[in-house]
Amino acid sequence: MTISFEPSGFIFITGNLSSMMKNIFWIILVFSGGFQVQAQTSYAGNSATASFVTYQMGFQRPRESFARKEANLKALFEAKNLKWPARYMYIRSFKYDSQLEVWVKNTVTEPYKLLKIYKVCALVGTLGPKRFEGDYQVPEGFYHINEFNPNSAYYLSLGINYPNASDRVLSDPVKPGGDIYIHGGCATVGCIPIKDDQIDELYVLTASSKSVGLDFIPVHIFLLSMM
Repeated sequence: MTISFEPSGFIFITGNLSSMMKNIFWIILVFSGGFQVQAQTSYAGNSATASFVTYQMGFQRPRESFARKEANLKALFEAKNLKWPARYMYIRSFKYDSQLEVWVKNTVTEPYKLLKIYKVCALVGTLGPKRFEGDYQVPEGFYHINEFNPNSAYYLSLGINYPNASDRVLSDPVKPGGDIYIHGGCATVGCIPIKDDQIDELYVLTASSKSVGLDFIPVHIFLLSMM
């Protein structure tokens, strides 16, 4: 059994644990006051990544995405009293709920604000973590964005760093799988697909933040929400 804690107070449980034991564990946490775990990202201010948006604008799809989405996103940030681009960003997904959330805040000491909820529009495999290449499973665990692909076969895509350290221990040692992305296209063999107009937004959000020094954007993937 593995028990992990995420920034907004959710608990992530994997392994052979009965439903009754999960409920008991949850009740104990509630009555003991729960856990407050604060995950931070690494906003470093203007840096060598300042040209990242300029680089992305050299590709047709990101260029069109910025033209369609940037003004509306700036207006949304202003309405929520957030600085554009996001100084701190956190992404999480709940597999059972087919949901992808984007949380943002201005400073390291503030609580995150929920900015967007996207519907994951296709799902393969079953509930449970990814363990080997070709199992069609979406990973479960703590990851971060490690790639921007402006020419994806699924329109636009954001890579996540599967396998992480835990996956390398628990998954197949030879072929744990890889190439896990948040992407458009509404089709998948084990990734997190959202609609093209939604990956437009998410690509603009993340690329803009990277351009001002946000080099680490966490992506936490859970079986389900326990709220």
